[in-house]
Amino acid sequence: MKKLMLFSVVGMLILTSCVSKKEHMALQNKYEETQDLLNTATVKLNSCLSDKAAAMARVETMKEQLDDLRKANQDLIDTKGNLTTLTQKGAENLEKSLESLKEKDLKISRLQDALNKKDSVTLAIVSSLKKAVGINDPDIEVNVEKGVVFISIADKLLFKSGSYNVTSKAQEVLAKVAKVINSKPNFEAMVEAHTDNVPYQKGVLLDNWDLSVKRATSVVRVLESLEVNPQQLVAAGRSYHVPLVENDTAENRAKNRRTRIVVMPKIDQFYEMIEEEMKNLSAEG
Repeated sequence: MKKLMLFSVVGMLILTSCVSKKEHMALQNKYEETQDLLNTATVKLNSCLSDKAAAMARVETMKEQLDDLRKANQDLIDTKGNLTTLTQKGAENLEKSLESLKEKDLKISRLQDALNKKDSVTLAIVSSLKKAVGINDPDIEVNVEKGVVFISIADKLLFKSGSYNVTSKAQEVLAKVAKVINSKPNFEAMVEAHTDNVPYQKGVLLDNWDLSVKRATSVVRVLESLEVNPQQLVAAGRSYHVPLVENDTAENRAKNRRTRIVVMPKIDQFYEMIEEEMKNLSAEG
């Protein structure tokens, strides 16, 4: 364009020197028209260039968006595949978890059945004892605590004061207790003797520990003489260390002087029964 303008100017100079004034004016007007057209064309060209740049920018943006959409689409495809895999694995894990829960529920049910069976036997023992002993005496109590049968006999029914020799009246009661124990060969009977806190020393007995143990062994010997299997018997002395009430009055000390016969399943057999159930469940699984 610059060359075109230069040629025009040179041409006008040549013409000016060679043409008349009228012709010069015509040429001048023609030049101005040409200049206007040139300016208009330049403006349009710049506008087109600007529009082209904007269009190219939009194209690049659209290309980027297209790439992003393609990537997002591929990610969705990959995610769908992963979700399908995860769903399959989740279903398999859920199925395994349900099977495990069923097995645990079965184990719990069987163990609960075993415990219920033990509790049923325990209640039967209580019923048998109450019928056999004919418990109307406030000095004899039969009850169940945590699945264990307790027969509590007041000291005055078993022994004379300060003595560990069992009275004849006590032997009648113990004979009835022995009958119930003999009917349950899989159970143990622990004789647990308690004293008050009054200091005691007599003969070879040094204190309440000695007295409580001696009383327990005396009751055990009576039960053994009544044909109770000695393997079922346990003798235990507790001295005055597990009182029912405070040893602050004569009446309370009398309550604390007592002998308990604890009838309970043999612990080793009970655990063997549970272990056997667990082995059976494992073999079935």
